[in-house]
Amino acid sequence: MGRSVAVRAAALRGVEAIPVTVEVSPGGGVPGFIITGGSDNPIFDAAVRVRCAMRECGFEIPQVRYTVNLAPADMKKGGTAYDLAIAVAILIASGQIPPRVADGAVFAGELALNGCVEPVRGAAAYASLAASGGLDLVASSRTPAFGGEQSNIVGIESLSQLKGGLEGLRRIVGDFDENTQEFSLNDSRLDFSDVADQEIPKRAMVIAAAGRHGLLMVGPPGAGKSMLAKRLPTILPPLTAEERAEALLIHSVAGQPLDSIARGARPFRAPHHSISLGGLVGGGRPVLPGELSLADKGVLFLDELPEFANNVLQSMRQPMEDREVRIVRVDGVYTFPCDFQLVAAANPCPCGHLGDPGYSCTCSPSRVQSYQNKIGGPLMDRIDVVCDVARPSEKSIIRGGSGMGSSEMRELVANAREFRSWRTSREGEQAGPGGARLEDGARALFEDYAARLRLGGRAIVRIARVARTIGDLSEHELVGEQDVVEALGFRSRATL
Repeated sequence: MGRSVAVRAAALRGVEAIPVTVEVSPGGGVPGFIITGGSDNPIFDAAVRVRCAMRECGFEIPQVRYTVNLAPADMKKGGTAYDLAIAVAILIASGQIPPRVADGAVFAGELALNGCVEPVRGAAAYASLAASGGLDLVASSRTPAFGGEQSNIVGIESLSQLKGGLEGLRRIVGDFDENTQEFSLNDSRLDFSDVADQEIPKRAMVIAAAGRHGLLMVGPPGAGKSMLAKRLPTILPPLTAEERAEALLIHSVAGQPLDSIARGARPFRAPHHSISLGGLVGGGRPVLPGELSLADKGVLFLDELPEFANNVLQSMRQPMEDREVRIVRVDGVYTFPCDFQLVAAANPCPCGHLGDPGYSCTCSPSRVQSYQNKIGGPLMDRIDVVCDVARPSEKSIIRGGSGMGSSEMRELVANAREFRSWRTSREGEQAGPGGARLEDGARALFEDYAARLRLGGRAIVRIARVARTIGDLSEHELVGEQDVVEALGFRSRATL
């Protein structure tokens, strides 16, 4: 009748893959497959897909009753990634493929009715789990190539390829070096030189990128706020190997494209203001990461910030503080990283023309105040740089004036980050507001402005933090007067 067989598989929980053992045991009764230890219809339906795939690939359908158990049986499971492991276990149990096929491998793949192995979400998590145990991951040959030259992913196109074991299968290899941090940058078609007559907002972008500060741009419609935000990733350094691995895990679990991240480009997420709470934070069934986590190690751009639902905006407070999202469900806690840089844009009022030369604002003062208050103080506390974006002049657009481009801005950001690294390694993080050590003249100037503007402690710390970044851009070991003055010009405000 055969013997019991165990094959390695895995289940997704958050951004991690948890080991699952597919156990197959023959027994008496009506021939067929009984699957236990699952929890949803796709798993129970696997018996139908496996039977059809085996028949189409020339295997015999065993005239035996097999019990298939997904252990541990008390853990909730879902999805179709167990198809391949179930098929391998049954084929080994029925003597149609050699037992060595299951040695040293984790299997994850959905079976089409014709026997083809389809990709499944979470391949990066499965590969990481397999690598931690010194194993290979056997998955669809159409799995994205993110493993580098040392990839442990073995691609399989059809179930029929298992007849000769795994020896004839090829590894899925990426086109970059796993051990280097020199990855290609973002889409070169986006460049800050495309944005005309916006040198002050570009300067704000450089400051935000150099210090990873939250940035809010305020201006009328058509001023170029969205163009500026979309080009921010072009001046950020490429993902390091560790950052890339984390971002790949999140996007793989979510079933998102991986090509740009595998090349080292930082994620850029721009959800519409109608997004739900679950869409932003994460959730659903199965539990998937939301936009906060998909922006991990990259940029989260919230356009038309006051148009977002209040509960959606306020839900960002704790994740931004903790740099992770914790979603509690009956079956446990799901954790997703969300270390992103926030960039937001807003109109100054509902009609968008408050203070816009040549246009008349039609909003009442109370409506303007209500619109500006939608953002809320707690979220504004996490935005260090606020920049007014005026409508560009017609002449500069027609004549094609460009100003700073991405290459020049990227060099400024890289130099500032390098200087900061040198400064902190030499002296350590200094005591003082925002870790800024000020010159005597800068301290006196800051104290004078703080008194006149009646700045609170939180505002003082934010301004000092921005001033320290400006000092790094100028390679000042001590924050100078001009650094403080420029930081005050970008100070966060309680309202727009």
